[in-house]
Amino acid sequence: MSRKTKIKIFRIILAIIAIAIIIGLLAYLIPVMKNLSTVEGQETFKNKVNDSGFIGLLMLFGLQVAQVFLFILPGEPIEILAGMCYGGWGGLLFITISVCIITTGIFFLVRKLGRKFVYDFCDEKKVKKIENSKLFKNPKKVEWIMIILFMIPGTPKDLLVYIAGLLPIKPLRFILISTFARLPSVVSSTFAGNTLMKGDWQSSLVIYAITFLLVAIVVFIINKFDKSKVTQEALKSIQDDIK
Repeated sequence: MSRKTKIKIFRIILAIIAIAIIIGLLAYLIPVMKNLSTVEGQETFKNKVNDSGFIGLLMLFGLQVAQVFLFILPGEPIEILAGMCYGGWGGLLFITISVCIITTGIFFLVRKLGRKFVYDFCDEKKVKKIENSKLFKNPKKVEWIMIILFMIPGTPKDLLVYIAGLLPIKPLRFILISTFARLPSVVSSTFAGNTLMKGDWQSSLVIYAITFLLVAIVVFIINKFDKSKVTQEALKSIQDDIK
């Protein structure tokens, strides 16, 4: 059996496990989620989560692992679910620690196993194009580029985790960047999940709107003072390669 076939089987198994966990969580939580607008429903939901204990945490972590490894599953639903289960701050802490652990694992796997490992999981041509870009080869610029890309909603953050292992960036610096630069997105999702748990849909929308507005302002300011247009070039490079 070839290496690529083994990787495909691994990804299929991981996807099946992720789907099974999602179905299990939905079957477990949906009966009480429909009554979240009432105080009694919220108490029932909290009791369900508390009763699940370590198994619930493990299931959510398993979903997070599958999401980052497959990087085709959106991360926001998991972040919202974490906020619903453990509150805004608790969900934020859980997601931050999970992302840090998983990102560290993937980064060092790439450094140990090399390009073949990345090519097995990602489109080889697209990865090579980004990897060989002069922009991403510059050690002075690559960290700044990563900060911006992880901060902007909608960028393929989990794909960047794989590619980063091939770029001239120090492990600790990248792990810190990939963990904390995505905080605006994680904060908005976990706190939106917390307000959803209380049946407050309006507040969830407001949280998302404020977060996106703040990120847009930061990106605008960066682009305004970025005379060399590094950010725009990096975004264009990534967007062109994921199409």
